[in-house]
Amino acid sequence: MKIKLFGLLIIAALSSCAYSFGGASIPAEMKTVTVRIFENNAPLVVPTLSNQFTEAVKTRIRNQTRLSITPNEGQAIFEGRITGYDIKPIALQSNSMPTAAGNRLTITVAVKFTNTLDSKGSFEESFTRYYDFLNGASIQSLLPAAIENINKQLTEDIFNRAFAQW
Repeated sequence: MKIKLFGLLIIAALSSCAYSFGGASIPAEMKTVTVRIFENNAPLVVPTLSNQFTEAVKTRIRNQTRLSITPNEGQAIFEGRITGYDIKPIALQSNSMPTAAGNRLTITVAVKFTNTLDSKGSFEESFTRYYDFLNGASIQSLLPAAIENINKQLTEDIFNRAFAQW
């Protein structure tokens, strides 16, 4: 008897606390997407960043959707520019002779997403992410991995804003 009552309580508790993870909610009629080159307009320009970021957006779409990437006139269009790229100290090592104990790389991207099937899904917004370097290795040796990490975070934010129901 106690087992049946316990089982009923568990079933009631689980059925009342439903949680669903919807993920991407791309309209069935949407088949194509265009990703235009994200120009680097940041005051400090890294020559490869524009191409790296644009390819990261395309990779995210290829890996997480059924959409075909087309060079022109997609039903969804991603475009924008890199507006910020800077490295600043976040901690000082010594008061007598201040040197950075850590630095932060910050990248900001202005994105315009156009949904040609439903204008309510369109947006124009800036996204910012950062990566902290702790003292030890040279920043130059860590930059490629830091940029890749930030690009992954930025593309996730942009993808979720465009296609996920959060």
